[in-house]
Amino acid sequence: MDNYQIAEHFSLLSKLMDIHGENSFKAKTYAIAAYHVENLTEQLSNIPVEKIPVIKGIGESTGKKIIELLQTGELKVLQEMIANTPPGVIELLNIKGIGPKKIHTIWKEMEIESIGELLYACQENRLKLYKGFGEKTQQNIIDTIEYYLHNQGSYLYPQVEAVAPQIIAYLEKLFSPENIAITGTFKRQVEIIDELEFVVNSTNELVKPKFASANPPKLLEETPDSLLYKLLNGLRLRLYTGTENFEKRTFTHSGSAAFTTAFEQQFPHIDYSKGDISIFEQANISFIPPCLRETAAIIDTAKTITIPQLIQPGDVKGIIHSHSNWSDGSSTVEDMAKAAKEKGFEYLVISDHSKSAFYAQGLSEEKIAAQHQYVNELNDKIPGFKIFKSIECDILNDGSLDYSNSILSTFDLVIVSIHSNLKMSEEKAMLRLLNAIENPYTTILGHMTGRLLLSRKGYPVDHKKIIDACAANHVAIELNAHPSRLDIDWRHIDYALQKNVLISIDPDAHTIEGFDDIRYGVLTAQKAMVTKEHNLSSFGLKAFEMYLEKVRGLKGIR
Repeated sequence: MDNYQIAEHFSLLSKLMDIHGENSFKAKTYAIAAYHVENLTEQLSNIPVEKIPVIKGIGESTGKKIIELLQTGELKVLQEMIANTPPGVIELLNIKGIGPKKIHTIWKEMEIESIGELLYACQENRLKLYKGFGEKTQQNIIDTIEYYLHNQGSYLYPQVEAVAPQIIAYLEKLFSPENIAITGTFKRQVEIIDELEFVVNSTNELVKPKFASANPPKLLEETPDSLLYKLLNGLRLRLYTGTENFEKRTFTHSGSAAFTTAFEQQFPHIDYSKGDISIFEQANISFIPPCLRETAAIIDTAKTITIPQLIQPGDVKGIIHSHSNWSDGSSTVEDMAKAAKEKGFEYLVISDHSKSAFYAQGLSEEKIAAQHQYVNELNDKIPGFKIFKSIECDILNDGSLDYSNSILSTFDLVIVSIHSNLKMSEEKAMLRLLNAIENPYTTILGHMTGRLLLSRKGYPVDHKKIIDACAANHVAIELNAHPSRLDIDWRHIDYALQKNVLISIDPDAHTIEGFDDIRYGVLTAQKAMVTKEHNLSSFGLKAFEMYLEKVRGLKGIR
């Protein structure tokens, strides 16, 4: 082990001690030792062990640890500290602009344990509420995290969508538009993209020279019929190459392996040259759009029914689940309402955080009364539009809600969500969720698993039992449209539709710009064959009011 590696061990130990809030003097001692070790002119491995403790800047205690490293290759105290630190917290050290002491605050006070969770908190304006974190620091952290994540290999759908047009234009310039076709997971609207895939009507030998430039993308993999590149922005670009059967290859790569294999087995004599519509007409089944080409089962469905018109972004008529500057949002309720109306929406459900969400300036009972008065005044002020009084009410540890039923009764509707103590067993999570669903004032179950894509798996749940409970208690299930959540997972929505449980595509907007996230919720809902009739936020104003009245009647809380 060389001096640099030894110094790295002591530097990490010093940082982890600060992150844990341990003895700052010891932490500083190890940092000083790391500095002196790194700057030694002679390798410690060549120095007699008895002389190591007397080296300037080391001392007896640190010297013993250096000897331990040299003899065993490990530092027991460091290994113990690593074992007691969530891996995501250690990874935060890679983000410029936040040192160990700030990470201590992020972890211990904000209960954030990953880079993705930190990014989401910044996007919700939560970081600037803590001492030592201003708005400028928050924005710098957002920029740094996004740069860091762009080099990790997996991307959220919107991140790829943002760069796809430039890549398409570049490929069209190289090969001409008729010789390329986008395909793969991006075409199927999958929430996490590992590679952006294209079919190219050309050979490897002709493609590779076209990518030679001053800053060429890196060739990671080559097979006889594909090339995998890593672009300068970190995104992987896969090109399926060949000069025969362009249309068939385009269709084949537009579906998952399970879908494609089943389709080719069942319909072996298809002429692919006339395009997608013709392909399904020849098979004598309903047209299956790319977003549904995930499983073999959809083929059987298409044999028996006509695939319905899937929900479109324009079908969403109201903004449900939004946060204003009364809690952790950026804008006033009035500005949000006016912006929603300008965008063509008929209503806004303002649902700020409840009182237990102190980190998000959750509303006390007094603030609720004041906000309701304010909303009444705004509804008189903004004609042809309605603001509904709601709350994103925290589900507490025992499944009770954050306010008494007498307070909950003052809202037009209540969204319930879990935000705290997310490290739960399935048994604990189910207890909390089921109790909350059974509360008569619960209207919508928010982000069911608490997941953050690429950052936090979410707590384990039995989706079918939750959906059954929502059906029994007349509770809609949110499809949280924030691209980091997309929760409920689309793979479980089919069962909700079978049980006649409404999905509610909601942006969870903390800014006016956040309204636009509805689109990502819609793209995800399409993968579950959701129609506008299945979606609560597609109800027009009158239909939405009638729905709330009907549900209150069914729950016996008129």
